Amino acid sequence: MRHSLADLARRFGGQLAGDDMPVAGFATDNREVRPGDLFIAIKGERVDGHSFVPSALASGAVAVLCERPIHGRYILVDDVIQALARMARSFRDEFKGPVIGITGSAGKTTTKEFTASACGALGSVLKTQGNRNSEFTGPLLWPELTAETKVVVTEMGMRGFGQIEHLSSFNAPTIGVVTNIGYSHMELVGSREGIAKAKGEMLAALPADGVAVLFSEDEYLGNLIAIAGDRKIRTFGFGGNADCQVTEYEALSWTSSSVGGVFDGRKWSLTMPTVGRHLASNVAAALVAATEAGVDLESACRGIETAVLPPLRMEIRDFQGATLVMDNYNSNPPAVLAGLQALEEVPCEGRRVAVLGTMRELGDESEEGHRSIGRRLSKSKIDQIFVFGDETEFIEDEYLRRGGDSGRFERLTSLDELRSKLAWTKQGDTILVKGSRALEMEKAF
Repeated sequence: MRHSLADLARRFGGQLAGDDMPVAGFATDNREVRPGDLFIAIKGERVDGHSFVPSALASGAVAVLCERPIHGRYILVDDVIQALARMARSFRDEFKGPVIGITGSAGKTTTKEFTASACGALGSVLKTQGNRNSEFTGPLLWPELTAETKVVVTEMGMRGFGQIEHLSSFNAPTIGVVTNIGYSHMELVGSREGIAKAKGEMLAALPADGVAVLFSEDEYLGNLIAIAGDRKIRTFGFGGNADCQVTEYEALSWTSSSVGGVFDGRKWSLTMPTVGRHLASNVAAALVAATEAGVDLESACRGIETAVLPPLRMEIRDFQGATLVMDNYNSNPPAVLAGLQALEEVPCEGRRVAVLGTMRELGDESEEGHRSIGRRLSKSKIDQIFVFGDETEFIEDEYLRRGGDSGRFERLTSLDELRSKLAWTKQGDTILVKGSRALEMEKAF
């Protein structure tokens, strides 16, 4: 990226104090500043980024985007969040190609990667890096736009009502994908109906000729269709009523699955570069979004086969000769159930081990969500089960109440205890690690 401070100040609607300089990139954390970056001083609830301006400048920041004058070169704005949105929208208005917005309770980042890869046949694709999907990081995608960009794929996160509306105000998607309505952040919006309403803000922002891409088996499909109104609706899923239906799935290994289906009467098949029946629906969503963007079905399939998923999402590592499946970015009941199913389905020479952590942000559904995992585990073929963190007592209680074997179940209290329990791991074993990101369970390995 190469923009000038003067140009960015104009796009921010701010005032540049100091001489003009080229800007190589952006940083929202002073510890991540690289020479030439513009440091964004974010004023949060607990930490004020303005306090870290000296450190950012010392690390090579060329200037600071801030809400009050500082010692050094800066761009002064009234409100950093609104300035970032204004800047992003100014770039967005210069782009005339399809913009695919992706949100949902689970599978956003995976679907984003599949969709970006599926769109590769059209040319250069600009996509959200990692999970930079907030009001602070989401706008930073747009300065990366180039004359060669043909498609933009942007991920949008939700932490309450109005956030996706804000993200949509500058992303202005023409195609909107909602992967599913689950449980994440339910404590912020009160219910799953609230989640559907919040996610639906993206659909309400689509243009009249925009396309809403929705999960055909979602309990809240009707809610989302109502929000989409007269816009075109396209669906994906496993049921026969889906426009893009997944009819075949076979786990070949922890890094490969055979997936196939029917899309508008045409058969399709591909090798998905990961494992998990639930991820096959993400493939179908990507196929719908890509074809709506102008990609032919066969090219979209071949593109998905080349996708590379980010760390901690069904990431395969070696651990003492065993296969370690690190799916520890986030966690909710449907995702855990899908992970357990994958653990049972993928070929394994040794023991199957599940390491499950607390599922955060479930609100009033937390106890029942954890109990649903206990019920499933009581009927599983998994050889050893470890649970870790608050509220996993509900998993244990339900597991034992349903007749689960106490000899293969342990509830642990620390990562050190987990580390010691896994000392007996042998070559050929498979260990699935699944829990909310805040637990940092990967540090036990």
